[in-house]
Amino acid sequence: MPAVFFGHGSPLNAIEDNTYTRAWRALGRALPRPRAVLSISAHWYAPGLAVTSDETPRTIHDFGGFPPALYEVQYPAPGAPELAARVARLLAPERVVMNHGWGLDHGTWSVLIHFYPQADVPVIELCLDATKNASWHYGLATRLAPLRDEGVLIAGSGDVVHNLRLYSWNDRAVEPRDWAVRFETFARERIAARDFAPLVAYETLGDDARLAVPTPEHYLPLLYVLAQHEDGEAISFPVEGFDRGSVSMLAVQVG
Repeated sequence: MPAVFFGHGSPLNAIEDNTYTRAWRALGRALPRPRAVLSISAHWYAPGLAVTSDETPRTIHDFGGFPPALYEVQYPAPGAPELAARVARLLAPERVVMNHGWGLDHGTWSVLIHFYPQADVPVIELCLDATKNASWHYGLATRLAPLRDEGVLIAGSGDVVHNLRLYSWNDRAVEPRDWAVRFETFARERIAARDFAPLVAYETLGDDARLAVPTPEHYLPLLYVLAQHEDGEAISFPVEGFDRGSVSMLAVQVG
């Protein structure tokens, strides 16, 4: 299976028909159908490692101030307890908690509702351990690689550039910020060159990186996907664009 990082942007993408959601639908049709999805979402960022293990994960509406229609959305994909146990074995000797109750947050379902609209592919989430640095996350992610040969789609969901403090809430058509374009361009160049080390060490990259990644949770899922790359594999960018100046919608496909 390929591995894919999604720039998920606003939760409203779950109920909108736009450039990004149409691209997600097209990509969902184009990729091989997986037996399950392992999602690494920006919106489950907490101390410690955990993986969802409920048979029927709930749809989490983890946001505020949006139209009522968004809170009515349900994404009733089944869980995959056996896959959760497999993930825990792969990540050993790290301790992975089998979590009952978290469910699927909008970083996962706002994309998958377009990717697999029938909600008929099992989905689990892996928590991003908030106590660890980027290098640790990248190293951990390499242990997940066997899942690709087992028919599992490894999906990271976040944003390469994510700065809500400088987000143009009242102007959707605003041009992307110069620093945002520079950082995304740098990231794309390094990804295309298969030179991931600078991206793992993003905190050393200066002012553009500090503005693009003011907090790590939306960036780290990218590293989980890059860590799946094997020598000779294709890398592509099936979705592109910026939302309201300071959020990158870039998608990265490995394989």
